[in-house]
Amino acid sequence: MTRSFSNQTFRFAPSSNGFLHLGHAYSALLNFDMARATGGRMLLRIEDIDLDRCRPEFEQAIYEDLDWLGISWEVPVRRQSQHFDVYAAALDRLRAHRLIYPCFCSRGEIMASVAGKSDWPRDPDGSPLYPGLCKHLSEAERKRRLASGRPAAQRIDMAAALKAVGYPLGWREARGAGADSGEVTANPALWGDAVLARKDIQTSYHIAVVLDDALQGVSDVVRGEDLFMATHLHRLLQALLDLPAPSYHHHGLLRDASGQKLSKSLRAKSLRALRQEGLSPGAARKMLASESIALCRIAP
Repeated sequence: MTRSFSNQTFRFAPSSNGFLHLGHAYSALLNFDMARATGGRMLLRIEDIDLDRCRPEFEQAIYEDLDWLGISWEVPVRRQSQHFDVYAAALDRLRAHRLIYPCFCSRGEIMASVAGKSDWPRDPDGSPLYPGLCKHLSEAERKRRLASGRPAAQRIDMAAALKAVGYPLGWREARGAGADSGEVTANPALWGDAVLARKDIQTSYHIAVVLDDALQGVSDVVRGEDLFMATHLHRLLQALLDLPAPSYHHHGLLRDASGQKLSKSLRAKSLRALRQEGLSPGAARKMLASESIALCRIAP
């Protein structure tokens, strides 16, 4: 089947915890060009739920870098830090149906509980699946710990959630703008009892992104292939919260000469630094359109 992109809504949703690099530019331009080619909408969302790492100067730099690239977007911009109440309400819905539970474990306690178990299953990010240390605490014990002030994350009860949905899940994965699309079968159980709200911020990327996409009317999620596996969990949350399922296109990642994906944490050269070195917007676009660059030959 040929994919139609008419009346579509796209979004670019960076975190304001560092400066953008060429990998971000590639994703932003891909969304922007798809929106222009189809007469669709282009949205910008600032994913700043991590209040310790996200900073106003990084957010301002996002606006400046995107404007330099020639990208425009609808206003106002949605900032996740202004919508914690929305995410809390969604968690309350799941809690009311006994689909989440508080987890008081530290990362060290979880690692210790699976130490020596080389065959212990791991999630798509490589972390051990949660061994259920807090899953079967009595209600009285949970209340006692919470009343004592012990911080708790909120984990999804994966078995209960899958039972509550009761039908197979999947999503449409576009192989490219205007190209044939394929249906992907979702397997949320790969993530086990995943964290839906961290101890420190009482929400998570997973909850925030599915709610924001639905509330903003995003029809096409175009993002890096490093988030492909997260879509298994996102489809489950969309079903549990009665949210529409967008189409997805997970694009390839730009990598450096060693094969590492461009990353803030690995100090990939920022767009600001490239601009200061004299790179023009036209040259940046030409670089990103080049097959050699798309195949990750940018040295950070």
